Amino acid sequence: MKNIAIITGASSGMGKEFAKTIEKGGRFDEVWLIARRKDNLEKISSEIPFPVKILPFDLTDRENLKRIEEMLKEEAPAVSLLINCSGFGKFSATCDNSIEVNLNMMDLNCGALMATCQMCIPYMPKGSHIINIASVASVQPIPYINVYGATKAFVLSFSRALNREMKSRGITVTAVMPFWTKTEFFDRAVAEDNKVVKKYVAMYMPSDIVSRAWRDAYRGRDVSKYGFIARSQMLLAKILPHSFVMSFWMHQQKLK
Repeated sequence: MKNIAIITGASSGMGKEFAKTIEKGGRFDEVWLIARRKDNLEKISSEIPFPVKILPFDLTDRENLKRIEEMLKEEAPAVSLLINCSGFGKFSATCDNSIEVNLNMMDLNCGALMATCQMCIPYMPKGSHIINIASVASVQPIPYINVYGATKAFVLSFSRALNREMKSRGITVTAVMPFWTKTEFFDRAVAEDNKVVKKYVAMYMPSDIVSRAWRDAYRGRDVSKYGFIARSQMLLAKILPHSFVMSFWMHQQKLK
């Protein structure tokens, strides 16, 4: 039986970093890289020391999800590692985005992530791992990054509960909680006339987030946090009233 790893959102950011450091997850007969940009996936594949299958799929298209499901049924591999990094956000008022954009964000950040987990779990042997990218944004309501933060709240809740459900099968699920991270995320999230985020308290490197995620996942932790500022913000969001947290955010970014 072929032993594989699957990485979504592998063409850039943390998905790319996970792909480049895939040896930290073990040895694989094949690595499936999933993202829309085929050229980027081909470049990254040259840095991976295992055979690579490139799948240039848009995961908001349910036909592509069906294609992955059919491939799994046909090949029946052992999926010992699944890493869900696909996702995007928008820094704007909820109603300043089109309904189509907001639905697309929910489909990718929530629906595709849930679907890939559910499709892969039947093929996961004991000792397998799922790593899902959530966000520090998941622990508090964030005006003007509202839909993105809400989708990441889903990822956090879903991942932690799924981890409990999978314990009897010996499968661990880890939600990774990045703070501001230097990736291409901002190319899509920030409008040219950015009126939302004016102050970034800290900016982390994806290599640091991913390095910590590998360690936490293989220690069986359900949540992976990196950085003092990120940890502090998560703690404060837990103990302070969310009305105060939202007001502080609005004041910090000079939003009305």
